[in-house]
Amino acid sequence: MAFTVTFPSPYPDTTVKDLLEQHLLIPRKIRHFLRIKKHVLVNGRAINWQSLVQTGDVLELTFDEEDYPEKTIPWGQADIVEVLYEDDHIIVVNKPEGLKTHGNEPTEIALLNHISAHCQQTCYVVHRLDMETSGAVLFAKNPFILPILNRLLEDKAIHRDYWALAEGDTEKEKIYRDKIGRHRQDRRKRVVDPKNGQPALTLVRCLKSLNGASLVNCQLKTGRTHQIRVHLSNHGHAIIGDPLYSKRPASRLMLHAHSLSFVHPLTLEKITVVAASKTFEQVLAKWKSSSYKK
Repeated sequence: MAFTVTFPSPYPDTTVKDLLEQHLLIPRKIRHFLRIKKHVLVNGRAINWQSLVQTGDVLELTFDEEDYPEKTIPWGQADIVEVLYEDDHIIVVNKPEGLKTHGNEPTEIALLNHISAHCQQTCYVVHRLDMETSGAVLFAKNPFILPILNRLLEDKAIHRDYWALAEGDTEKEKIYRDKIGRHRQDRRKRVVDPKNGQPALTLVRCLKSLNGASLVNCQLKTGRTHQIRVHLSNHGHAIIGDPLYSKRPASRLMLHAHSLSFVHPLTLEKITVVAASKTFEQVLAKWKSSSYKK
């Protein structure tokens, strides 16, 4: 995969070496290739590895096939992608419910394949949503930006807010800290497992009470599989329409990734997107009118 990345440096004054290593997280082997091939230009000029890059200097990096070998996947349908934000490196889309974020098999078509068709290049998953969940999800458009976004995710610098319609009347605000592990009998499910589970933290805030249910905002501080679904169901507030954890039916799982925000790692611009879902709003409207009540 050959491509060039050009951007004005927003970072504090630093050397080329430290910029590539500490801010851009470029692996040692690729940094070596960049140096010996003179594929790092600052303001259009080749520079010494210890040269100072100042805020506003234009950095140009050129990567060859040996830096990032070509990765190809089948392309899907570009016209079904709803873009919430996009630039040369990052794309945030509104995922519909009922569609996987990425396939389990090389030939399986999922959201990743549709996004790659839209971008006309192979894209990369940063985080995922369950197939039944809709809403905002972030992808990298090249392998250069992927580890930087992964670090933001690990550092909890990508903020994700979900809306859910939960059974019963929830507390106004609550923090769930239950550890989550695998279900021993059902591989599809997760359970609260205080002894062997992984730490999980969900902040839940009630937005509105609706006919024996609550519209809640959930903020993830960790990213465990089915985290919101397990935390809410464990405390008696299973998400309506959840095929695994709830007996209250609806035409879809009532969980939606409502908003996503982060500081762009190359420009330091604050990016915030809000995703809408017609199907979520339709079920919510029916619940308000008691159509689904009990």
